[in-house]
Amino acid sequence: MNITLLVQFIALMDEMKTRNEIVAEFERLLNRYGFDFYGIVRQPKPNENPLSLLLAGRWPEGWPEIYISRKYVIIDPTIRYLGHAQRGFRWRDTLVAFRSDPHRKRMERMMVDARAHKLHDGYIFPVHGRRGLMGNLTMGGRAVDLSSVEMSLFDSIAKKIFWKLLELTDPAILAELVSSVDVQMTRREMEALNYLADGMTSNEISRILEISSHTVDWYMNGIQEKLKAKNRHHVVALAFRLGLIS
Repeated sequence: MNITLLVQFIALMDEMKTRNEIVAEFERLLNRYGFDFYGIVRQPKPNENPLSLLLAGRWPEGWPEIYISRKYVIIDPTIRYLGHAQRGFRWRDTLVAFRSDPHRKRMERMMVDARAHKLHDGYIFPVHGRRGLMGNLTMGGRAVDLSSVEMSLFDSIAKKIFWKLLELTDPAILAELVSSVDVQMTRREMEALNYLADGMTSNEISRILEISSHTVDWYMNGIQEKLKAKNRHHVVALAFRLGLIS
């Protein structure tokens, strides 16, 4: 274990003033651990090019083009698993969680393509903010075994280096992501929203709250307007993203 290296890097980050300095020291740390490739990236949406959101990284030649052209970001088990993860995890462990998924074959195909590009295994660490999942640190190449202590320290590094690089590369985006969520809702609206997130209909919510379904719809319209959502599905998605429900 190289615990000392990780602790020293966490402390040194406070003293580093430029992006190049941080990236150089981080790559030196990864080299010591045996990781050949990595990416520090803001969380992409399905229709976004992950490379446009990259804060720093290095990948095998040709892999980013294959990943994008085959739309692997949509089915990538590591990215999908991030939505549920609160801490770092190993790439190879994610396929178990999706063993019954209809996209399982494409996931396996992606893993085969990744191994062909020397991405045999790795780890990914989520970075959360006030608006939910903000990005991640992923690193891999050759198979490397990390202890639980090392995993915890890399979790800390992921958060610190993500926000540090974002501050240095795009302070406007940083300000937007860390801005407070200012959505004022009534107690009844919050109750209705939580029941909606549980998959309930207006009639089901009305019976629980002992109000009419028309009143529930009134609350829903108000919530939708406050969140600037397109429909009720969008309401739930935005509410999770903003941390209004969990």
